[in-house]
Amino acid sequence: MPFVNIAILEGHDQQYQEDVANAVNEAAITALDFPADDRYQLINEYPPHALQLQRRETDRIMLHLVLRSGKTDAQKKAFYRRVTDNLAKQPGIDAHNVMITMTENNDIDWSFADGKASFIDE
Repeated sequence: MPFVNIAILEGHDQQYQEDVANAVNEAAITALDFPADDRYQLINEYPPHALQLQRRETDRIMLHLVLRSGKTDAQKKAFYRRVTDNLAKQPGIDAHNVMITMTENNDIDWSFADGKASFIDE
């Protein structure tokens, strides 16, 4: 965890998508203290007219994370910095062109399998 929706421009190859996914995952592990095997990501591709980030027209990305409440402001700020640094290095997305939002929820809001609330003792 977290559950991450990643919006990118269409037309990039699989390596680009893997670089983006890895950059986000590494930042979540490092800055938000998630286990290395907690990887839940969706990558969605959009034509330029459908991925609007104000007036930015070059390569851009939008991230939305859903995570259990409890991360500190310092952890979130560290994540923002780490993920933008990672994306600037590989695959080369300018930090100015990265938008990140987070939504926190509660233990009852997660079911990973078998129709059971994963964080609630039943």
